Amino acid sequence: MNRPATLESRLGYRFRDAALIEQALTHRSYGSPHNERLEFLGDGVLDCVVAEALYGRFPSLSEGKLTRLRADLVREEALCDLARKLELGGYLRLGEGELANVGGARPSILADAMEAVFGAVLLDGGYDAARATVLTVYGDALEGLDPAQTGKDPKTRLQEYLQGRHRPLPEYRVTATRGAAHLQTFEVDCVVAELGLRSTGSGTSRQRAEQQAAEALLRELGQ
Repeated sequence: MNRPATLESRLGYRFRDAALIEQALTHRSYGSPHNERLEFLGDGVLDCVVAEALYGRFPSLSEGKLTRLRADLVREEALCDLARKLELGGYLRLGEGELANVGGARPSILADAMEAVFGAVLLDGGYDAARATVLTVYGDALEGLDPAQTGKDPKTRLQEYLQGRHRPLPEYRVTATRGAAHLQTFEVDCVVAELGLRSTGSGTSRQRAEQQAAEALLRELGQ
């Protein structure tokens, strides 16, 4: 596996031990050592860094609201979105079965790999390096965070946005279903015909795909 220099540049971190980033990008279907233990480690450091960032950014928010904000930022859909922005899927090492089922685009695999990368940085460079990497990756998400929207999923936020402007509600259309029955990936379009807007999402269920499509459309609308 070639050193993922472009990925390291996007992360803002260069690994001293290239084997760690290689492991972080290796799914268990490919072989060992794979990224599941690094995912466990990354999950812990991610929670800590995001909690610290929210605590400093929103000094007047209650513990309950901070907890909900953190949950929103570290959920699978959010991690998957960040992984896609980094084009992480193109660096993953997957077994033949996962490759055949487009595993590199599956939200759960992308989210797990994103956490594993954070875990790999922690082992390679320590907490300060991991903290800096998480903050780099989460830069836009933290900057645009609105506590008033805490707990509202993308479909709800999009519906409220359109209703507040007296626009018709979006239509969600399944455009493709891929993979075996137990490993299906859905692709869904979110369409607001009156505004000439269309976005696409994918997920391991229709619901997740719709949420991703709604999130993409909200970004187009600057929300």
